[in-house]
Amino acid sequence: MNTSRRSFVKKTIVASSVAAFSPNVLLAATRPVKEKLGVALVGLGYYSTDLIAPGLLNTKHCELKGIVTGSPSKIPTWQEKYGLADKNIYSYDNYDDIANNPDIDIIYVVLPPSMHREYTVRGAETGKYIWCEKPMAPSVADCQAMIDACNKNKVGLSIGYRCQHDPNIQAYQQVVKEQRFGKVKMVTSAAGYVDGRTDHWKQKKAMGGGVMGDMGVYAIQGARMATGEEPISVRAHTYTTRPEIYHEVEESAAYILEFPSGAVASCQSSFGISMNHLQVNYEKGWLKMEPQSGYGGNKGSMSDGTKIYTPIDRQQPIQMDDDALAIINKTPYLAPGEEGLADIRVVEAVLKSGKNGGCEVKL
Repeated sequence: MNTSRRSFVKKTIVASSVAAFSPNVLLAATRPVKEKLGVALVGLGYYSTDLIAPGLLNTKHCELKGIVTGSPSKIPTWQEKYGLADKNIYSYDNYDDIANNPDIDIIYVVLPPSMHREYTVRGAETGKYIWCEKPMAPSVADCQAMIDACNKNKVGLSIGYRCQHDPNIQAYQQVVKEQRFGKVKMVTSAAGYVDGRTDHWKQKKAMGGGVMGDMGVYAIQGARMATGEEPISVRAHTYTTRPEIYHEVEESAAYILEFPSGAVASCQSSFGISMNHLQVNYEKGWLKMEPQSGYGGNKGSMSDGTKIYTPIDRQQPIQMDDDALAIINKTPYLAPGEEGLADIRVVEAVLKSGKNGGCEVKL
């Protein structure tokens, strides 16, 4: 740790002592809303490094102002690249001191899912707004605790569902809202890729791994958004073709979701199969998307000849600007914590059904 960092740590210790006499909820309620909100990224793995931080260079309503990391060796590179001040650099130990930093308005949690609950709850207690990557958390109980903490501290909680901010995805959501082709009868929704890693959180149960929390969420989102409904039952088969890697968690899953209207969705998710598509069959037509969850704008077509394709560079800047504007304008998030909880409720049901030989699980 260099001299400036030592000085910074000493200052934050003093600041945190002062903060003990000032409720963070009061700070959150009285702070002025800026035109451009400051974001602190918690966790500097691939997604933060390659997608979120570069994305913040292309946002209009928010900007990268701080980082939280357990890897001091990464700090110089991030400071040089993004011009981050010493006072906006945090470790996991002094993370809570963000409460005293007016440069930071939003904490963006980008950690393995098993850590989302702790750092969302601690972040909410600082009085800052919380954004959290998907999957929201390993369990419904964790998701609810995160929602409760944010509600208690009067800070918004948004989940990083980049696809919901994509105009192409919004276009197919509009089809069901308008009943353009009548009621939804059948959905096929698939999301997967071949993951060659052997020692990543996605292969570790204790860290919230398994395909269902990751690619499974995309397939579930496809079905939920295409029908505009919440599933009422699940039947699933979970399996692995590489037990030497996926011996703690599922590598792949195939599952059937039933919806209140009678619509049925056949979903597939995998870390061993490349697939990314959605097909919706209505009473009087169809809609297809491929890919359905790519970063750079998803392509689709409808049975009446309508094409769906608004080209975009990346979804992440759109997502973050939308969420920043929701804070500035005091409007609801497009994908609040409840949206993440809804998906994890289905994930839990899929895993329960898969574990019990495909038996029906009611939701």
